[in-house]
Amino acid sequence: MSATALAIADGSALGGGYRLIVTRPSRIEAAQAALDAQVQAIDAAASRFRRDSELSLLNANAGREVRIGGLLGHAIKEALRGARISDGAVDPTVGEAVRVTGYDADFAAVAPDGPALQLKIERVPGWRAVQFDESSRTVIVPRGVELDLGATAKALAADLGARAALAAAGGGGVLVSLGGDIAVAGEPPPGGWPVQVSEDSAAPIRAGEETIAISSGGLATSSTTVRRWTRGGAELHHIIDPDTGQPATGPWRTATVAAGTCVDANIASTAAIVKGDRAVDWLAAHGLAARLVDRAGAVHRFGGWPVPQQAASGFSANSQETQPRFRA
Repeated sequence: MSATALAIADGSALGGGYRLIVTRPSRIEAAQAALDAQVQAIDAAASRFRRDSELSLLNANAGREVRIGGLLGHAIKEALRGARISDGAVDPTVGEAVRVTGYDADFAAVAPDGPALQLKIERVPGWRAVQFDESSRTVIVPRGVELDLGATAKALAADLGARAALAAAGGGGVLVSLGGDIAVAGEPPPGGWPVQVSEDSAAPIRAGEETIAISSGGLATSSTTVRRWTRGGAELHHIIDPDTGQPATGPWRTATVAAGTCVDANIASTAAIVKGDRAVDWLAAHGLAARLVDRAGAVHRFGGWPVPQQAASGFSANSQETQPRFRA
């Protein structure tokens, strides 16, 4: 069987890069325009780094009832759902905790080193404190609380962007990767979309690297090894444990999860880092396939995640060596 014709477009969005792949090459420009419009809309609605975003304006009006747009409402709904299903491990009220640890701008603008910070161990306010009425699209964020939708908004952009790109392409199949948050829509290539699994979404595509194939849904990776910085000699990262308000310190440095949507995959991968030793049972209870990397670099696979098989050209978790591969 001949390989499916593909077209690939790269761009910048949400403080990083994206990749779009479609199986209808003649429609790549229309698909990319639809994706660009969707991620720009998410950025305007849910970025905590833009002073003019809806989220920033909502945080600035803490303690007041604020009517919000439909897209931010969708993002907040997903964030609160993620908090609920993760038992609070993925909590959108970590905004202040993330900011005071030094992640207060797009990561490219975060200084890699700096003076010591005075951080205190304190539980974040908690997602139940947020009053959200979906029908009226009104929100009350308590005083002293900052929402951060980082664990869901980019993944939601991938899901919505894939659907928008598919509609603009008039069918076929679409893969969207936003900084490693992957969503697919439509009809995949024969055998699925081959994806190289890496701790860093910017890692080069190389023969012999572990690869899996997905045909639907989404894939997400959360890691403490990439978005790191140092303050006063102490290494910090962006995944906050809501119980302490500090960067998570569990046994996993990277978690990759496959799920029915990219949002669900990102909720689960973030939850796995935060839950630590409790992550394996939680993932099993939700029937999720996951690949966890411990702090020593050992890889652990759960829930049916494929085990790579040695091959003459290296190893892969699928047989799609004749297809282009994409990074998770």
